[in-house]
Amino acid sequence: MTMFQPIGNASDRVMAALIAGLEIDFGRDAAEALAHRFLEAEESDFCWDARVQERWLGTYESFDDDEFELDRVVILGRLDGRWFVAVSIIDGDGMPHGLLGRRSFGREGDAQRAFANAH
Repeated sequence: MTMFQPIGNASDRVMAALIAGLEIDFGRDAAEALAHRFLEAEESDFCWDARVQERWLGTYESFDDDEFELDRVVILGRLDGRWFVAVSIIDGDGMPHGLLGRRSFGREGDAQRAFANAH
């Protein structure tokens, strides 16, 4: 049997599970704040995993002498109950290396328009 579910439900459950796990060690009062700090620290990975659409924008011109090529990819997704559009820096293996920017939206249509207009 195959189950389909909106990505928003999955990302909301991930956040709820993260908070629940942190409550065990740190208590209810600190858990949500710690979860948001963890999300900020690992923002690039969380956004990449929560994406529902992506579009290649071009190569990333690094100031460092990187040993490998990186690409700029605009992504659209839903995380922690909100839609987002971000520009990710991705290597040839599809692994995120950072974000150049991220915008959050309350409505999917607003995020879709921002995704379509990203360059």
